[in-house]
Amino acid sequence: MILVTGGTGLVGSHLLYQLTKENKSVKAIYRNEKKLAIVKKVFSYYTDNPNILFNKIEWIQADLLDIPQLTQAFKGISFVYHCAAFVSFEPNKYWLLRKTNIEGTANIVNLSIDNKIKKMCYVSSVATLGSTNNKDRIDEETLWNPEADNAVYGITKYGAEMEVWRGTQEGLDAVIVNPGVIIGPGIWKYGSGNIFKKVANGLQYYTDGTVGYIDVFDVVNIMIQLLESNIKNKRFVLVSENWTYKYFIDCIANALKVKPPSKKAGVIILGIGWRLDWLYCKLTGKRRSLSKQLSNTLMSKSIYDNSKIKRHLNIEFKPINVSIKEVSEIYLKEN
Repeated sequence: MILVTGGTGLVGSHLLYQLTKENKSVKAIYRNEKKLAIVKKVFSYYTDNPNILFNKIEWIQADLLDIPQLTQAFKGISFVYHCAAFVSFEPNKYWLLRKTNIEGTANIVNLSIDNKIKKMCYVSSVATLGSTNNKDRIDEETLWNPEADNAVYGITKYGAEMEVWRGTQEGLDAVIVNPGVIIGPGIWKYGSGNIFKKVANGLQYYTDGTVGYIDVFDVVNIMIQLLESNIKNKRFVLVSENWTYKYFIDCIANALKVKPPSKKAGVIILGIGWRLDWLYCKLTGKRRSLSKQLSNTLMSKSIYDNSKIKRHLNIEFKPINVSIKEVSEIYLKEN
């Protein structure tokens, strides 16, 4: 039996589709019953009978911080995919991020050890990788700098990785994947889906940054291959292609048949932007949408190296322009 945490998220829902399609026995954790509709919607993109696959899943309502609930979820489990996380770049959400991402992962690791889980796959992020001051590619060995002005999300995902590595020292076999920006349909309120929504609604500004992108099914299929392989106690950068933000947004605009952004947001504009966003948050209590660290990320030119996963698995990445086309077609149908 397989346990999937974060089953209602982008990666989790696509992972559940793939696992149930392969007739695997699966339990999945959810927190909010309303979000189960997201999973059914995602399934409907790929099959005419989503309920058949959805009903194969044994759903368990549980919180990552609730040990009794998690203990119940772990009964009869042999393998774990830990996809659950809180994603935010808002500095004032730091302690909530720590609770979910670090303490929650520690609980999953501890229960995996206690229940003698055969292997765990943890979904991390390229946000936990270090940066380079030159044109060198970033890979699994690029050292994290704890003294840098890191985003709170990256700090807590790095802390979560430390919990997984701690688990491996206590006898747990695990693999970690570090995907870049994950492209997939179904969730338009945040993540890459929100970028499609913003472009469709007339995004005006672009930035000079560069980052790695990957299709959601590439992430899912690699996770499954890694968990079913003899590979253990390693982590892998998962990036298909490195693109500038502008090229990525222009491709989305072209696929959605809308006008691409024409105004460049440079250092000065972003600097003014995150300060005004901070002030707006203080005056209104609204959530932050642009932090100093996020604006730095939007300007950084990060090139990621995917050669390690290619050495270990025989894979072919889906071209990102194909992913954009597929997601855009679904977005247009739904909106």
